Amino acid sequence: MSNVILLNGCSSAGKTTLALALQNLLCEPYQHIALDQFRDGMPGRVRGLNSPPGDPGASGLNVVPGELNGKWVTHIQFGDYGERVLAAMRRTVATLSELGCNVIVDDLLFKRDYLEDYAAVVDPQKTWFVGVKCSLDVINEREALRPGRFPGTARAHFEQVHEHGVTYDLEVDTSAADPAEVAQTIAQRLQQPPLALQSLRQ
Repeated sequence: MSNVILLNGCSSAGKTTLALALQNLLCEPYQHIALDQFRDGMPGRVRGLNSPPGDPGASGLNVVPGELNGKWVTHIQFGDYGERVLAAMRRTVATLSELGCNVIVDDLLFKRDYLEDYAAVVDPQKTWFVGVKCSLDVINEREALRPGRFPGTARAHFEQVHEHGVTYDLEVDTSAADPAEVAQTIAQRLQQPPLALQSLRQ
């Protein structure tokens, strides 16, 4: 089994930028697997925009406007097909690791169930769980500059993705830090054994 670095954070927190910085820094090759890759691979008909239940657009990934703490936000909801794709993504990570490929995962853990599934399919003794955080103001600025992003997407799950009840092996803040410096911090943590997913399995 090879190493897995599981980056978890809200949209626009800087996970992809950090994953690329880690690829450049680490001596061994690391395959980058991102939720966005699997989302973009879904057929257009199952990627909905406020699609009602029963509509094909609600079966994959549905973008739904709503309200949170008095502010308009954009929720991301996965249907039956979307949940199968997410489960397949986690098993893709596990298979790569089993075949000797190091992996950097760029994910948004909307549910504790997703984290528990990771702990079940990957090797907890070879998987470092890293929380990627950032100030909401900076995230909103980044989101506004990204094409194809609906306003309030990150705000909708800003806290939700970290409400898993498990202590990270490492938390990093990308609000102002240089990605290369943050990547170096993660690389240093890889010198010590991971604990987060092991504690979850126990």
